[in-house]
Amino acid sequence: MKGADYAELAVFMAVAKERSFRRAAQRLGLSPSAASHAIRALEQRLHVRLFNRTTRSVAPTEAGARLMAQLEPAMAALESAVQGAGEAQLTPRGTLRINMPRLAGHLVMVPAIERFMVRYPDIRLELLLDDNLQDIVAAGFDAGIRAGDRVPRDMIAVRLTADLQMVVVAAPGCFQTQPPPATPDELGRHRCINYRWSGNGAQYRWRLSRAGESVEVDIVPSLTVNDIDLLLAAAEQGAGLALLESQCVAPALRRGTLVRVLPQWCKPVAGFHLYYPRNGFMTPQMRAFVDFMRLDTAAGTRQE
Repeated sequence: MKGADYAELAVFMAVAKERSFRRAAQRLGLSPSAASHAIRALEQRLHVRLFNRTTRSVAPTEAGARLMAQLEPAMAALESAVQGAGEAQLTPRGTLRINMPRLAGHLVMVPAIERFMVRYPDIRLELLLDDNLQDIVAAGFDAGIRAGDRVPRDMIAVRLTADLQMVVVAAPGCFQTQPPPATPDELGRHRCINYRWSGNGAQYRWRLSRAGESVEVDIVPSLTVNDIDLLLAAAEQGAGLALLESQCVAPALRRGTLVRVLPQWCKPVAGFHLYYPRNGFMTPQMRAFVDFMRLDTAAGTRQE
């Protein structure tokens, strides 16, 4: 059906119900002449007279009454479908696929998941933890969470956390035979655990800072892993010194299974940002997620 065909049929149904071109035109937001023109065009296309007209009344002909009876359920179903589609676009429901590194999953999403799902029970979340930088559009994700310096420039970004700090930690047993390092240069004399990026195979660089001073430490790791949880567990078991995010190791520090090493030194890291494409349209579920995460995190500053 062409757009013009539907418009003519809509005018026909309005005139048939209102029994007046003027009232039908008002209902549709048209001029009476436009409504009359649409009916004449429909009659010419169907080669049948649809209305008997007098100066005081308008009534369907027998052919018009048959057409009205056939069209009424179809037009009602069509209007219901259109209205339902519009309402669906206003209600947050459906699936959201979010890509993020494991650390973001632990620090950002774990504290928020239950509250979000209680507030939006019709939204289904798919959270993929992947430390490799993904092209979220090509991979079919709605959004991603990454450190601010790793967010692509063509994306809209919403800050979720303040900048992070990576700190050197170790199990107390690591210093039974030798004292803790007093300077970053002495880290190389101890067994260390390092992280390797799965994507490019690069090892994590230990660049430590203190009061404006920065130094990059060369370590030869005795253990290399590509999983943050395994790195933390190995450090707690005494496998060596590790560079881990401060909030991630806070419980172990409280338990005493880890201690800070070189407590004046740390590695600053850009805070996590939620980011998504600049495509000009945001689904209700995506809008709900963005607004929720912005308010749920302490440093919710939007950057567009």
